[in-house]
Amino acid sequence: MPVLWLADVDKDDIPLVGGKGANLGELLRAEIPVPDGFVVDARTFREFIQKTGIGEKIYSLLRDLDVEDTDKLDAVSKQIRELIEKTKMPEEIEKEIREAYRKLCEEEGKEVYVAVRSSATAEDLPDASFAGQQETYLNVVGEDEVVEKVKKCWGSLFTPRAIYYRVQKGFKHEDVSIAVVVQKMVNSEKSGVMFTSHPVTGEKKCIIEAIFGLGEAIVSGLVTPDTYVYDRVKRKLEEVKIGEKEFMLTKKDGKTVKVELPPEKAKERVLSDEEIERLVTLGELIEEHYGKPQDVEWAIEGGKIYIVQSRPVTTIRKEKKVEEEVSEETEGKVLLKGLGASPGIASGKVKVIFSEKEISKVEEGDILVTTMTTPDMVPAMKRAAAIVTDEGGMTCHAAIVSRELGVPAVVGTKKATKVLKDGMIVTVDGEKGIIYEGRIEKKEEPKPVVASAPIITATEVKVNISIPDVAERVAKETNADGVGLFRIEHMVLGLEKHPMKFIKDGEIDRYVDLLYQEMKKVVKAFYPRPVWIRTIDAPTDEFRAMEGGENEPIEANPMLGFRGIRRDLAEEEHFRAEMRAIKKLVDEGYTNVGVMLPLITSPEEVRKAKEIAISEGLPLDKIEFGVMVETPAAALILEDIIKEGIDFVSLGTNDLTQYTLAVDRNNENVAYLYDETHPAVLKLIERTIKVCKEHGVKSSICGQAGSYPHVVEKLVEFGIDSVSANPDAVQKIREVVARAEKKIILEKLRKL
Repeated sequence: MPVLWLADVDKDDIPLVGGKGANLGELLRAEIPVPDGFVVDARTFREFIQKTGIGEKIYSLLRDLDVEDTDKLDAVSKQIRELIEKTKMPEEIEKEIREAYRKLCEEEGKEVYVAVRSSATAEDLPDASFAGQQETYLNVVGEDEVVEKVKKCWGSLFTPRAIYYRVQKGFKHEDVSIAVVVQKMVNSEKSGVMFTSHPVTGEKKCIIEAIFGLGEAIVSGLVTPDTYVYDRVKRKLEEVKIGEKEFMLTKKDGKTVKVELPPEKAKERVLSDEEIERLVTLGELIEEHYGKPQDVEWAIEGGKIYIVQSRPVTTIRKEKKVEEEVSEETEGKVLLKGLGASPGIASGKVKVIFSEKEISKVEEGDILVTTMTTPDMVPAMKRAAAIVTDEGGMTCHAAIVSRELGVPAVVGTKKATKVLKDGMIVTVDGEKGIIYEGRIEKKEEPKPVVASAPIITATEVKVNISIPDVAERVAKETNADGVGLFRIEHMVLGLEKHPMKFIKDGEIDRYVDLLYQEMKKVVKAFYPRPVWIRTIDAPTDEFRAMEGGENEPIEANPMLGFRGIRRDLAEEEHFRAEMRAIKKLVDEGYTNVGVMLPLITSPEEVRKAKEIAISEGLPLDKIEFGVMVETPAAALILEDIIKEGIDFVSLGTNDLTQYTLAVDRNNENVAYLYDETHPAVLKLIERTIKVCKEHGVKSSICGQAGSYPHVVEKLVEFGIDSVSANPDAVQKIREVVARAEKKIILEKLRKL
């Protein structure tokens, strides 16, 4: 029996009908309104290739294929898919598919439009990354078309990506199969997505996004949807945000067409309160059925709500990592001490390098030792098991990047490049800041994983990002509420030449695209969580090493020099390039971006920057625009800066501390004086948060202090809206925030 009806399958049938088919069957059995349909099961594909005799040819083409040869991989993939699509289906299989489609049509009294979708089976889907092989064909009508699209879905089992994935994971091509779901199309008047609970915190808040027309427009990011936040505990609609819906997609004569919406319709609210209540009720039923929060796709046609897909929310943190430390019984000789900049223990072979030209020396698992890392060394840093530097403090390049990569690091040793020699075996303790001689045994004590509810805090806990390539991993592992600081200078300094040289060489469009491509990695990884992009803020000495950087001014103290907003406004062409890159993201529907201006000291700087952003077409009504408070000047005249019209303020405590205490934060000779908890620094922080509250502006912190529990407790007491920590500290800081909030509540209760 090649065909199984959705109403007859459930989660136990995944090997036969795949994840999508089983899921839809589960929903139908739970009496959730799902469009009717059937599944051409996974056994049918195997029967097809056996009875037609094409199996041997398919697998012989794959047998000795070098998947690293992209041209050959593409050619073989194309050959196999064409073979499947051109081979006639065995009569008994084709007959049953046609009969099933006719049965669907009988209910309507006419030929119906259907969606034909691949549904990967459990053994084909060991992790989510393989889901990309699946194909979907919409608005399919007629028996012949259905049969043709079923074969196309079978062919999707052999896309280049699917073939490559199986080889990399060690799966045999002969062992895999695929099912195909054929389901009635909903020609939706309204559609969207719904998180039954908060996708980050797990809080009982239903978040619904809605547009007019078909759902493809929202999935592809072509239209900015309405957003509705419904509090499931208080049973009320908490927030309504109307999106600019300039057009909608709809079905006409079997084709998907784009229909422009008049201005009044574009700004009209999509969902009524009653429709939201109905959606929330369905969402709660689905969540209860599966026992975990769900990401639900829905559509409304003729006033009836249909659920077209549901999958578990995977962004809620579930477990803690194993902690490790050097066993006290086997500690070796201490070679060096410095500042523990990134926690963790690693042993390996020393490779000493003095410039980016030597990074090829560093192999997987080596200990990278250098005077100070640069952006050009990041590829080597990714390969290294640990990093040790002569110079730097807790917020130097090596420290920031190491924490983001999750690589142990010790900085500010003063003499690592002299004491440590190529080939030596050492152990680096990034927590204690110690380098030991030899390979030291690690003492691992796994923490029991205790099932518990996600930690929910009123204060958001975000993450700092510097390297776009790690954004996807960080987004999943930290479960952060967004990115409180995306430093773009690290990626810019890693480009082939100086930003202004791109502009002088007439390659500004290429430079904008490079910025956009890297920014998109972060914005997409965290969508729809906010990402605050800080415009470039690198001292002149870091630019000088780049091609075209020979004209950088020589400054006695670059930390106090030509950087931040002052450079943005002086080199206006470059600032405009940054705004254009961000505008490209917004135009694609990524309205979760925010622009953050660094090193502000006056309202005039904010005013001028906004004028430039607006002149470049950046829609400041759709995104957030804010400043960093890194100077005592900004903290003391914050009321005037806020009058220029900003949405948020982020405290950059690294610079605020060094400018308040006159301590160069990259100078190991005065590192002991660097203290974010100095009374003067804390007073400026407290004042900033207080002024923000008085004026309805969001307050946040993105400096290193945001990763220190004792500082975070103070920030929560002051009433800060969000804390942005380094990736390795997010979970710990979330726990600290939760404890601090509970403490405040208890103190208030005692006073009642």
